Amino acid sequence: MQQKMQSDVLVVGGGLGGCAAAMAAAKSGKRVILTEETDWIGGQVTSQAVPPDEHRWIEQFGCTRTYRAFRNNVRDYYKRNFPLTPSAMANTRLDPGNGIVSRLCVEPRAALAVLNEMMAPYVHSGAITILLNHVPVAAETDDDRVVSVTVRPTAGGEELTLSAPYVLDATECGDLLPLAGVEYVMGAESKSETGEPNALDGDAEPDDMQAFTYVFAVDYQEGEDHTIGKPRDYELWKTYQAPFQKDVMLSWATSNYSPFQSYSLFRVPTPGVFSLWEYRRVIDKSNFVPGTFDSDITLVNWPQNDYWLGNIVDVDEAEREVHLDRAKQLSLSLLYWLQTEAPRPDGGFGFPGVRLRKDVVGTEDGLAKAPYIRESRRIRAEFTVVEQHISPDVRGAGQGAQKFADSVGVGCYRIDLHPTTGGREGFYIPSLPFQIPLGSLIPVRVDNLLPACKNIGVTHLTNGCYRLHPVEWNVGEAAGHLAAYCLEHGLTPRQVRNTEQHLRDFQTLLVREGVELDWPVISQV
Repeated sequence: MQQKMQSDVLVVGGGLGGCAAAMAAAKSGKRVILTEETDWIGGQVTSQAVPPDEHRWIEQFGCTRTYRAFRNNVRDYYKRNFPLTPSAMANTRLDPGNGIVSRLCVEPRAALAVLNEMMAPYVHSGAITILLNHVPVAAETDDDRVVSVTVRPTAGGEELTLSAPYVLDATECGDLLPLAGVEYVMGAESKSETGEPNALDGDAEPDDMQAFTYVFAVDYQEGEDHTIGKPRDYELWKTYQAPFQKDVMLSWATSNYSPFQSYSLFRVPTPGVFSLWEYRRVIDKSNFVPGTFDSDITLVNWPQNDYWLGNIVDVDEAEREVHLDRAKQLSLSLLYWLQTEAPRPDGGFGFPGVRLRKDVVGTEDGLAKAPYIRESRRIRAEFTVVEQHISPDVRGAGQGAQKFADSVGVGCYRIDLHPTTGGREGFYIPSLPFQIPLGSLIPVRVDNLLPACKNIGVTHLTNGCYRLHPVEWNVGEAAGHLAAYCLEHGLTPRQVRNTEQHLRDFQTLLVREGVELDWPVISQV
């Protein structure tokens, strides 16, 4: 007989949005079940091994109180547990890795430890039950409501049927949407659909989605040889060149829209050359007492291991596994190329001292537990954010992004589109500091399912800036509070949005809980 579990709120997906949603609902007094398909909660920042992508004002404003607590707790974790230098210990804005991509470049294991600490009061009290290594496989619905979700242990075993009055989809690819028959879109829309200046001129292409990436960690041991065995697909990736690329995949060539002339592994004095080593470095050994680390540690999430030769969403399992395997081969090929054939500044080739750090990501093959997913299925929402709402080119000088009366948070990042499965290079263009409208969290039909990850009402383009770490956390936190508010008041999410008093009361609750609903007056680009 199939086992069953019940809660007030069911959160499927244990990434940043899922964790934030679970904590918000639990803090509101609700019992929560949180499922996660890997053995690490945290998603982007842990199992996918991607340090936070954040905006330039993150240290002052532009995120929720709990996301700021996460960031502060990361710094405190290093100060409590590591022998830091006096200057690092005194630095209130300690960045363990001093990476270029963020003001807080953190190891996946440290981020996991901090998230587990933040979840601990709710887990220990029984308010949150976490089911690791469980993947959703089915959903039962009744008209416009999701009744239950069935999950299966990834290692095999008995399925569980989970039910709750509110179900939150915090999966990385919006996996509950097809299972529950929730209307959704995916891929690239056309100009005729959205009116977006940078949308496709022709028909929409649902299969045209951003590349995903298998990230890995390395350090560098000068004078040693840590070369891995030659990957099966190395010869393919060594010679592969997409039509839009300046050179073959495995090279130091930059993209056409990059501000840099070329890449290098380590910093060189040549102007216009960008050090990939420092890009997503998560341990800068100079922050620590000598002898603590014998090398920096960096995460390899670079243009050279973006995989766009096939989709893993809405394809059969066999095709999905083919592309996941090829993406792993690409990342391993990049590592092998670095160790053996990458041009060095001295005219030689290869850096054999580059060592794969399997322990950093917690896997046998040394690749992250899950691929870094940039684009998900997206709900057909009561309101969809389009490029015109956030583009300075469309909005005009000094106008700021579109104001949303139903704001449930804020975010900021450029529209960052990586190469796509449709064979397009992507681009990196400005956007304005924006709000997150509640309407983008409400499906057009279903009453008790809420998105809590990258699956909100955005487009292929606006996903490019709504997908980042602090925004995903904000979305999840707002969804968790919304589910709890609806339970307490006997309302549906659309009733909250479309009733002035309830909307005002809900926004007041969010502000009380530390959610910023608007931006201060700042430079807008």
